[in-house]
Amino acid sequence: MTRTFTYALLLRGINVGGHRKVPMAELRTVLSELGLGDVRTHLQSGNAAFTSDADDEAALTRDIERAIAGHFGFSVGCIVRDGAYLNAVRDNCPFPAAELEGKQLHVTYFSEPVGPERFTSVEPAAFLPEEFRLGDRALYLYAPDGLGRSALGQALSRPSLFKGIVATTRNWNTVVKLAELTSEETDV
Repeated sequence: MTRTFTYALLLRGINVGGHRKVPMAELRTVLSELGLGDVRTHLQSGNAAFTSDADDEAALTRDIERAIAGHFGFSVGCIVRDGAYLNAVRDNCPFPAAELEGKQLHVTYFSEPVGPERFTSVEPAAFLPEEFRLGDRALYLYAPDGLGRSALGQALSRPSLFKGIVATTRNWNTVVKLAELTSEETDV
């Protein structure tokens, strides 16, 4: 019996301001050519779901990053996470997600675990009512006026905080959609 896992792929920093263009149809082709199954994309900002019998997220990430660089001619930081993880991120939100608009809540996904020591330069009280909390390879950000107006969001997006890792942010609506797209695992 072969187990098939459903994953989400999150690409960092593509299709922003006309730079680093990755058309979703081409991304689907690249992923399919790697032998990944049931490839789907969500929005134009670098979200995909696929199935694979591989259970090694790090190896899948390396393979996908190489394929994207080979096809598009530039490197893109990628994060691959399975459905169980994405559902846990959604379910373990420390903020009242059901009471908030999708634009008020964001999750930054990290390629590896991140401890609180990375954020000692950010003084949480200076940004209230905005808040952030760390989760498992994720940071939850509550920004009542949206990310575009968030001073805390700006402070948390400094490259120096994420040196050596891939970090990419999604709004709550996308967090929920990625969990839905990756909910099914099957035994064949």
